[in-house]
Amino acid sequence: MFVSDWMTKKVFTVATDDGIMDALAIMKENGIKHLPVVKGDKLKGIISDRDIRGVTPSSASCLDVYELHYLLAKMKVKEIMKTPIFTTTPETPVEEAAMVLYDEQIGCLPVVENGKIAGIISDRDIFRALIDVTGGRHGGSRIYMTIEDRPGSIKEVADIIRKHGFGLQAILTSYEGVREGYRCIMIRTNRKGNFMPLKNEIEKRYKGAKIKKG
Repeated sequence: MFVSDWMTKKVFTVATDDGIMDALAIMKENGIKHLPVVKGDKLKGIISDRDIRGVTPSSASCLDVYELHYLLAKMKVKEIMKTPIFTTTPETPVEEAAMVLYDEQIGCLPVVENGKIAGIISDRDIFRALIDVTGGRHGGSRIYMTIEDRPGSIKEVADIIRKHGFGLQAILTSYEGVREGYRCIMIRTNRKGNFMPLKNEIEKRYKGAKIKKG
């Protein structure tokens, strides 16, 4: 999966010399929290609703509401936009974009292709990817366990699941937090099948397995 599969392609932007109240209006009208800032066709920065809120308290401390609105109306996007900018590309694996968002503690990445903005991917898009990849919206049973890391170990679990009439919707695996030679897996099944016989066999054969009926 790549950024291009999950990014938002319709991107709203503001110019460096636009007013911050204009930027806030665009955010509110379109239900978004971030706006790339451009000058011509060049990406210059990014502004968020948090950046705009950040200039309000300090200004409001000694000004009445009319003076505050006048001050904000005069402020330009370029005065509070964030630089430098972290970006990504459509061909970047989505998990690499997620790591940048997490490691840099930011909410979105403009997606740049051939020097131009091709989209934007946010933490909300990453949440959507996680929901889709894990089959969270489709219900079914969820099986979590630790198994040996050897050829065929996942197939053995999948064969048990199929034996009891279930199909597979998603399989995820991780080596985090387990001892060498093992891996954690999460399998989501469809809704069909015999749950209790499956639960009994899985729990008997795999110590510590957790099964939740969807």
